[in-house]
Amino acid sequence: MGSAMALDEVDLFGDPVMDNTLAGLPPRPLPSKLLLQRLDELRAGGCCQAIAWSRQGTIANIAKDGMSIELRFLRCNPDTCEWELSEPSSWSPAAPSPPTAAPSSDTPAPTALAAAPFVHLAWGPAFAHPELAAFDSLGRVTLLSFASHLNRPYTVRRWDTDAVGDLHAVAGCYWLPIGGPSNKQNKQILLVNGPATRRQSEYVYEHQLYPASGPWHPNPAKSALFCVSKNGALKLCYSQTNGRLELTELELESVTSSDELITHASLCSDKHSLLLALATASGQLRVVRATVSWGLPPSDKQVPLGSVQLRPSMKEAHVAVTSWAQNGPGEQALDGGMAQLSHIEILPSAPETPAHPWSPPVVLTVRSYAPQDASAYHQESQSIIERWEVVNDQAQVLASAFEQLGSKNGAGSVPSSMTRLRNLDPIVIPKVVVAVSRMQSDRLLCFAFSDGTVQYRDRFHMNEVYNEPNANSIMSPLQVGFQYTNDTPCLQVAFSPTNCSFAQLCEDWTVKWNRLQYPVGEPSTPLQGDQQRAVLAALSVAVAAAGTNQSCDDILAVARPLVRTPDVIYAWIRELVGALRVAVDYSEETHHDLLVRNVPLQLCLSILNHLNFNGDFKPRSFGGKFAALSLSLRNVVVIITIANNTSLQFKEKLNPLDDPEVVDLLTKSTKWTTDLLAWLTGCLFELLDDPEVIAMLSDSKRFPELSSYIRSKNNVALHLFLCSSTRGFLSALCRRLANIEQICDRTIKHLEDHLQQQQQQQQQPAQQRDATTAATTRHRAMMFPPYLRLRRAVTSSLVKVSEFERLLAGLGKDIQTAYQKTFTGLVAAQLKAKQGNMTEQQQQQMNEQFIKKAQAQCELDILLAKPPIPAFREVLGRFFLGTLPAFRSHMDPAKVYFADYSLLEVGYDRRTLSMRKAAGKYVDVFRRVELVRGPRKEQVEGGATKGGESVVPAKRKANGEEVDGAGGGGGGENSPEWRRCVRCASVMADTQPNQKPGITFVLTQQRKCACGGGFAVWPRELA
Repeated sequence: MGSAMALDEVDLFGDPVMDNTLAGLPPRPLPSKLLLQRLDELRAGGCCQAIAWSRQGTIANIAKDGMSIELRFLRCNPDTCEWELSEPSSWSPAAPSPPTAAPSSDTPAPTALAAAPFVHLAWGPAFAHPELAAFDSLGRVTLLSFASHLNRPYTVRRWDTDAVGDLHAVAGCYWLPIGGPSNKQNKQILLVNGPATRRQSEYVYEHQLYPASGPWHPNPAKSALFCVSKNGALKLCYSQTNGRLELTELELESVTSSDELITHASLCSDKHSLLLALATASGQLRVVRATVSWGLPPSDKQVPLGSVQLRPSMKEAHVAVTSWAQNGPGEQALDGGMAQLSHIEILPSAPETPAHPWSPPVVLTVRSYAPQDASAYHQESQSIIERWEVVNDQAQVLASAFEQLGSKNGAGSVPSSMTRLRNLDPIVIPKVVVAVSRMQSDRLLCFAFSDGTVQYRDRFHMNEVYNEPNANSIMSPLQVGFQYTNDTPCLQVAFSPTNCSFAQLCEDWTVKWNRLQYPVGEPSTPLQGDQQRAVLAALSVAVAAAGTNQSCDDILAVARPLVRTPDVIYAWIRELVGALRVAVDYSEETHHDLLVRNVPLQLCLSILNHLNFNGDFKPRSFGGKFAALSLSLRNVVVIITIANNTSLQFKEKLNPLDDPEVVDLLTKSTKWTTDLLAWLTGCLFELLDDPEVIAMLSDSKRFPELSSYIRSKNNVALHLFLCSSTRGFLSALCRRLANIEQICDRTIKHLEDHLQQQQQQQQQPAQQRDATTAATTRHRAMMFPPYLRLRRAVTSSLVKVSEFERLLAGLGKDIQTAYQKTFTGLVAAQLKAKQGNMTEQQQQQMNEQFIKKAQAQCELDILLAKPPIPAFREVLGRFFLGTLPAFRSHMDPAKVYFADYSLLEVGYDRRTLSMRKAAGKYVDVFRRVELVRGPRKEQVEGGATKGGESVVPAKRKANGEEVDGAGGGGGGENSPEWRRCVRCASVMADTQPNQKPGITFVLTQQRKCACGGGFAVWPRELA
């Protein structure tokens, strides 16, 4: 009986030991309600990304109420030089678009349809004209363009004509890629920079070429937007050849019930068609291939693209279908939410390396689980990543006897291949995935989790990468010790285009920026040895991977705390030149088109300028002054070239030089150029009068000290002359000034002749006068004073432009001769050892290659302020002891010395900088005039206020030069806002509405700063 009682008291189905153990454990922390709500949003539909990062650098996120979009960007603080996330600026459909908006944006949004909240943001791939697609909960799409500003868009498409309804909600969207470079067979290729491979003590930068996969928009600079709605429609929004946006549609699925609704969709380009992965409410996973025909004439007919109207048509073909709702082996359905998708991605076919065979397309899904009960019995949060390969299987071949039985004529048939979805082993991660990002041309996947951490996996094997150090083959800064240190819980994540930082949308709906950081003991201790080389190589690979078609500002933010000393800065620039394959040798170039179009060189100079930037109104170092002047030289060359030339499509309608504001702009650029020539001349005279410089040129042993001595003097004039690229910029400016003088002479003579004819016509009766002739006369009368000012700016230069150009040309010829003498002898010594094994043609090729490579290395050393080769001592001795004194004898050095060079912003001492800071004086980087930041007052004498912001009237110096930007390109005295470069902090007065066509044309070509950084609009008193 006692035995029976003991048996009754025992719990046959429980474990007292385990129960007691679990009872003693603390309850697991529950996920927040906001995270659970976010998971519900991800499961309900595929398009619900509320934060996105553009290639240009704008970070857009949907506001908390869903009715507006907030815009942020990274910027270098002008006071502290530290990178930070800007304050948000808001855009909403009800707000008026800026005056530069397209005509289609002038129609106001109907208030009855403007109440639907935004749910998804998607950036286009363009860098020059980035576009943002904003979808609302009813499936309507608004397109915004950020052509000129990072934080001020204009609307290019409104949602007025879109269908309204829950079934039209978007389940997936995709922007077509931009056309890239082509190979010798005229086929577009995909360039992947990296890795950096260590060879002994140096790194060699490799690159890989892959075939690019279309389709593309017929215009290589345009993209097109594809959308998949829940009712199974594929929509294409594209730009017509005349710039008008149009929409076409294709029905992919016939939806007759709620189970057939498409909840999630993903698209990609694969083999010149589109691959679509569709997930339905009933648990089906479908793969569809769609082709696009743009209705263009055959390629053998040479028809201009602008004269052909696009008539796109789409066709679909169902590839395969399966179910994603099946549990894998050993997998348990934790709750009802586990049986719902949160993410879907389709990756195109691609080879692992150029030598490997192509891997098939892959469909990837994510299902996340978050416990809602604090009980210890419940499992932890986890995400299950499943994959399906889209494979083609050859049908099983029957025996010939069976084939003959089924064929009437006895001929066997070849079975067609079958496409199916092959399920691969799932990946289980004990975290909640909130974002999946594709990187390195879809060869790498990054998973962002709700706890703020990230994980990288390769797409071919799903192995985790970048989790171990590897300094021998560097593809990412993560491999050399960089890491994310600020793990902040979040709901959504948007990675930067460079993958070196990301923006988090936190639970309180604030946006935080998290960047890679390198762990160092003492921030002031510079990196040394192998550690420095590995870090610089990793940063160089990151910049090379970003290229020149996307912003690399976050890489500069990562690098700035590490790259502080001049030696480390120059070492990184040397690595960048190798990684980007930058052409630096222009010693034999007579035309400057290639030099001006050398965007990688501009990027290297921009990085050099930024790393030497110490803040507003602070002295510039030698490298910073050299880079700033080089970038300004290039920018002025571009402005003058644009003003003198018109695009072919506007040749008959528009001539910028017929606009008085363009002529005034040229006048200011000319004045800045002549000031620079005079300032450089004065700096060379200072070196000529320095006995130390002459002593170093006279002594071959002391000649290597010349470069460091000039750097200590912070005198960049000689280096601007010796470096072939900057010497080319100076020569290009001289030629353009000579061209401007000729244009002025011809135009003024033409205007004078016309005015004389008009005076004769004034004597005729009023009835015989033509109204058109009168209008032409008024316009020419308006053009006369601007051209007089322009000619005065050219002819009043303290230094004659023609003599300055001859000075440059003579020095360039001497440098080229020194190169030939030095390297021809070295080549002859090498050829003597290999003379029996080489033909004459091979010897000549080797000679040319060796000289070209050696010259490039010497030019790189000069660019980085290293001592030149010994042969330059004779060149510089002849220059300082013969050419320069003769040049000085033709001018008044006192006028050059005492001239005002305030517009150059290079010759200030600390006292002058403090005075300019107190006065709030800046120089407009575009119009090269002085700007004054006015105080916030209700009324300013001689001016007025607008919207609480001060408007300071224009002022003039004694010589009539305008201050505060009056005239010449709009803005200035009437502009309450300024543009600020986010990288170098340069200032430009924002343009005003209703500009004339000429100045508008010039402004549209200058959407970036001289350094290549983006412009953001700031209130005048806060800029």
